[in-house]
Amino acid sequence: MSDLLRIALVAEGPTDYEIIHAALRAILPRPFVMTLLQPEATRPEMGGGWCGVRKWCHDTRLRCTSVHGADITLTGFDLLVIHLDLDVAALSYADCGTEVESMARDWNWITLPCQQPCPPISATRDHIESALKSWLGGEVPMHRTQYCLPAQSSGTWLAAAILPSGHALLASVECDTSVEKGLAQLPKKERIKKSVLEYRKYAPDITTQWQKVKQICTQAERFEQTVLAII
Repeated sequence: MSDLLRIALVAEGPTDYEIIHAALRAILPRPFVMTLLQPEATRPEMGGGWCGVRKWCHDTRLRCTSVHGADITLTGFDLLVIHLDLDVAALSYADCGTEVESMARDWNWITLPCQQPCPPISATRDHIESALKSWLGGEVPMHRTQYCLPAQSSGTWLAAAILPSGHALLASVECDTSVEKGLAQLPKKERIKKSVLEYRKYAPDITTQWQKVKQICTQAERFEQTVLAII
């Protein structure tokens, strides 16, 4: 393995790439390049958001089964990160279409919605992780596969990095599904709209303020621990 890590990312959207890339810059002691596998502009049929992640996982399950547990499309990567925001726990398969709702029954996927009382966030996290694993059919796409499950969304990590610790948006931050939306509703000079350009502009704050992010967001701390355990 060379000093340069090659990371593949499956995410809900391109803004999540910016957040996770910034987090990994703080976590990893080695240089890396990260490739966004999902969503992928040249494959619009895969869709975006959590429904796209679900489709990618199911398609990967079929590939892994056909080649005895290995996904040849991931050859050459040192780490696969699969991202899903925990606010998905409040949604249902019907949100992805009636066909997906039927597939959920046929393939015995973990039931959605599956949100649990919060705090703590851990119970909901465990249900969402189980859902991801059910989409994958118990297959591990590659040896070094890790889940990134921000609560309630990756934008929460951005909020934790840039806002003062006592800010109202950070109260019960991992249980509040409106934090990311709240960033876009701040006074004009503080406002951060959910766009790739805006998130890319502020993402370096996640890297420099990572210790603070971990203190506020337990899922950030867990992501770091699990990544370092396999790298």
